[in-house]
Amino acid sequence: MTSHQPLLFQPIRLRDLALKNRIVISPMCQHAAEAGHAAPWHLVHLGKFALGGAGLILTESTAVDPRGRIGTADLGLWTDSQIDPLKAVVDFVHANGAAIGVQLAHAGRKAGSQPLWEGGAALAESRLASDAEPWQRLGPSALPAGPGWSAPLALDADGIAEVVQSFVDAAVRADKAGFDVVELHFGHGYLVASFLSPNSNHRADEWGGGLAGRMRLALEIARQVRAAWPASKPLFCRLSAVDGSVDGWSLEDSIVLSRELARCGVDVIDCSSGGLTEETRALPVPRGLGFQVPFSERIRKEAGIRTQAVGMIVDASQAEAVLAEGKADLIALGREALFDPYWAHHAALSLGADPGYAHWPVRHGVWLAKRAPGLARARAQAAAALVSPLD
Repeated sequence: MTSHQPLLFQPIRLRDLALKNRIVISPMCQHAAEAGHAAPWHLVHLGKFALGGAGLILTESTAVDPRGRIGTADLGLWTDSQIDPLKAVVDFVHANGAAIGVQLAHAGRKAGSQPLWEGGAALAESRLASDAEPWQRLGPSALPAGPGWSAPLALDADGIAEVVQSFVDAAVRADKAGFDVVELHFGHGYLVASFLSPNSNHRADEWGGGLAGRMRLALEIARQVRAAWPASKPLFCRLSAVDGSVDGWSLEDSIVLSRELARCGVDVIDCSSGGLTEETRALPVPRGLGFQVPFSERIRKEAGIRTQAVGMIVDASQAEAVLAEGKADLIALGREALFDPYWAHHAALSLGADPGYAHWPVRHGVWLAKRAPGLARARAQAAAALVSPLD
């Protein structure tokens, strides 16, 4: 490794995990699971990013409880039978040079929605009750996520304890499946995020009220998962740095929470935003290139924890600048990776980190190395023909 190697392609060590580069595939719901079990779609969907050169691949939101599914076809780790189908994905990713993590989540009061291509609306209570594994929406208070959503059941102390244990049990299953990373989803208005925001948590007990009470569930889950998850493996946490609601969860709150999460043994904060309700999809944050990078920068600098930047990071030079300016430690890609699953390899070419296709899968690289000189000659000939004098 030379000092001229772009930061994007310099390895990073998180506990005992060494990532070959700083490129992470962000969680993206696929709504393709069968009763929470990974399907062939997941092997192809996630496996292609390993072939594409990413250092770390994160699964979609994976429910810790059947009642916590975003949609009926979400991945899950609430039962042991879901381990082996995910292990097949993990093994393929490892065999092709990447690390893989699972994002554990409980959708809470936003559970039970249509896939986006069907509109993303809330499923009716009758539909939830008729499912093979029926469920009820849960939350800190009986406040719906927005128009068209039913009011959730406000969790009591026993229900909260069950939620915490479901995250712990899912993390144990994730280790059995061979995952390298667990990411706890505490953002986007899902269960833990709904406890964090004063606009969705109206409790007057120890799980609500001031900031300390509203953070309690997040910190309890983080502590208990950290104790159950191997000490050698990193623990990530995704936050909505701001929740998008008026007088709601703020960046300053996220900085305080991130400090406490670091004390609980969390290694990386994945810095997203928005989603408290369906209305807050329209964030009061300008959605330009890298619009969430400032959240990552402030949390990294003020909470003293590594961060992952995500959101409209589209090209290699932009990603490299985020790292070079100390605004993040990792760069996460979602839709850009869908558009170009080989984004990491193309970024390496553009930054001069792999001019000979050595880091591509050997079955691809050998052909691309042969393609390059022929293509260069053809382009040179075409250029020469354009400037040649007429006969």
